[in-house]
Amino acid sequence: MVEDLLGAIIGAGCAGLVYLAMAARVVKQYERGVLFRLGRVAGDVRPPGFNLIIPFVDRLQKVNMQIVTLPIPAQEGITRDNVTVRVDAVVYFRVVDAVSALVKVEDYKFAVSQMAQTSLRSIIGKSDLDDLLSNREKLNQGLELMIDSPAVGWGVQVDRVEIKDVSLPDTMKRSMARQAEADRERRARIINADAEYQASKKLAEAAQQMADTPAALQLRLLQTVMAVSAEKNSTLVLPIPVELLHFLERGNQPAAPGGDGDGERRLERGSGQAAAGGAGTERLLDAEAPTAPGDDAPPRVDPDAPQITPDSGTAPAPETDDARPAAPVGDRELRSG
Repeated sequence: MVEDLLGAIIGAGCAGLVYLAMAARVVKQYERGVLFRLGRVAGDVRPPGFNLIIPFVDRLQKVNMQIVTLPIPAQEGITRDNVTVRVDAVVYFRVVDAVSALVKVEDYKFAVSQMAQTSLRSIIGKSDLDDLLSNREKLNQGLELMIDSPAVGWGVQVDRVEIKDVSLPDTMKRSMARQAEADRERRARIINADAEYQASKKLAEAAQQMADTPAALQLRLLQTVMAVSAEKNSTLVLPIPVELLHFLERGNQPAAPGGDGDGERRLERGSGQAAAGGAGTERLLDAEAPTAPGDDAPPRVDPDAPQITPDSGTAPAPETDDARPAAPVGDRELRSG
């Protein structure tokens, strides 16, 4: 009798242990338990810790309440300015209502993934390429709003959406590189032109100051000579006075219109004493007789000097007493008397 009672107690204990093992459930700190009794949600959400259920009647399903990182596969689309791009993103979300996440949607992770892909394609089609490249914060906010709107009814809250990468075609990359290079070159030219303009203004002021004080130019020349001589080279520097440069400038000015510039060669032959039979004297004179422009007056000729005739090329012989015609006899007597 005692043995039968002891066996019954041992059997009941073993059955109790088996029942306890089947009814015991442990919910972790980052999880929440939803109890389904005969297929219906029973009671509130089970908190973390040790929980008991009715075996074969209740079913406890755990839901992870941690933030889930869901990568969105790269989506290819055409932007509003007709540029083909590939964009991938990442979604951070978590479950805020365990019952809705299990009851209202079959697989909330897959649903969020599909909604994120659809919203990303919609954002690509509504945005320009410049917005995708430079204004990502605004696009992230819009994408988060589009995903979070239907996910609220599923008991899911989207914390953050980030666009990771924007892939462009190679031709578009080269075009953008040329555009950026041209823009940088334009800015460099503008800066260089502005520097030249400022330098020209300063140089004009310096030139005006040197014009007011001529000695400053001489000091500047000496300073340049000192700067050149400071270097160890074989440069030969010959300083030229500034006054000499001014003299050369005046010499390079066009001369006033004068004569024809061609000298007249004249051969003058004269006799000292023709009656005494003295020898003649020849003088060769090269003279430039400048005349005013428009002056048609012939050159001055000495009437006593013998002239060269173009026919003979020689001067005519001077007249002597023998060559003169003989005077009448009466006249000759009168002269002798």
